[in-house]
This record gives sequence, C-alpha cells and structure tokens, in this order.
Amino acid sequence: MSVTLELPLALHILEGYLAENKYVESAAADAAVAKALGSAPSAEFPAVGKWFAEVNKDAAPAAAEDEDDMDLFGSDDEEVDEEAEKIKAQRLAEYQAKKAAKPKPLAKTTVTLDVKPWDDETDVDEMTKAVRDIKMDGLLWGGFQHVPVGYGIKKLQINCVVEDDKVAMDDLTDAICELEDYVQSVDVAAMQKI
Repeated sequence: MSVTLELPLALHILEGYLAENKYVESAAADAAVAKALGSAPSAEFPAVGKWFAEVNKDAAPAAAEDEDDMDLFGSDDEEVDEEAEKIKAQRLAEYQAKKAAKPKPLAKTTVTLDVKPWDDETDVDEMTKAVRDIKMDGLLWGGFQHVPVGYGIKKLQINCVVEDDKVAMDDLTDAICELEDYVQSVDVAAMQKI
C-alpha cells in the first residue's frame, strides 16, 4: 500500500478522523501513514500527535528487534559457519596426526617360569646364575626363589617381564633348555599381560 500525502491538507483530514477513531484502519495502514508523515506533527494537530506517538510506540520494539538482527560488519552466518568448519577440520587433522605419531604402548607380559634341574646334585645357584645370564632384547629378569620339589631336589622359580613383540616364549624356553648341564625342563607356571 503506497501512501502519498499532501501534508497540510492531509493533516487536517487525519486530525478530524483521529478525533473520532483511535487508529486509521489496521496496524499496516497505521504504519504506512506514520511512515508517510515521517515525524510527529505540530501541536496544532493533537489527535494526530497522540496517534503518531501510539503507533511509533508499538513499532519501536519491532524496530529494535530488526536492529539487533542487523549485522553492521557485513559478516554472513554461512561464512562464519564455513570458517568454523575449516578450523574444526584442521584441528581434527592435527589431532589425528599427533595421535598417529605417538608411540604405541608396548605390550608386555609378566611370566613365572619353573626351571627343573636334573637331580639333587645339580648346583641350583649356578643354574640360577646361568639362566639370569641369558640376554634378549625385550627381556627383563625379576625375582626368583628355590622351591623344594622332593628328595632334596629344588627347582628354580623365576619371574621375568617380556615385550611381546620382541621375545617369543618358545625362544626363551629353548634358550634355557640349552643349559643342558643344569636344566632338565622348563614350564611356564603363570603369565599375565601388563
């Protein structure tokens, strides 16, 4: 709806109409007429002044909302979202690269071995020293004890920690069994992943 007003004549007509009515017709019509007036009329038109103030009072909150939504710096929500997505993707890629470069924790196992001597004449202390002298990358010897088996025979019970990727249990037991002067057999008594 386009409203063009010849102000002096229109103000007289509007003053007469608004003296008997509170509004022009509808909210849209009131807004259009108020916009055409541009500013409050002089005190010569009290009904129009009262109406103008009332119409502009209702329009002020809507105008304030529109101003709040206005982006004074010209940034676009889509551009902001795209930039945020780029930053997010970059950070995710950096995290994945850092995670891939981080060394994996070593898989280790604690093992308890029972090493049995040939007979009661086998020197268990020498057998223990010979077993502990076995060196392998990824093998760490722990505590040990001599456990009576019977008839004066003592077996060696020894603990070790092995890195699963570096030490195969078969290789370790074979290395111990190669100590033929001392060792009759080797059994794995217990294993536990660390």
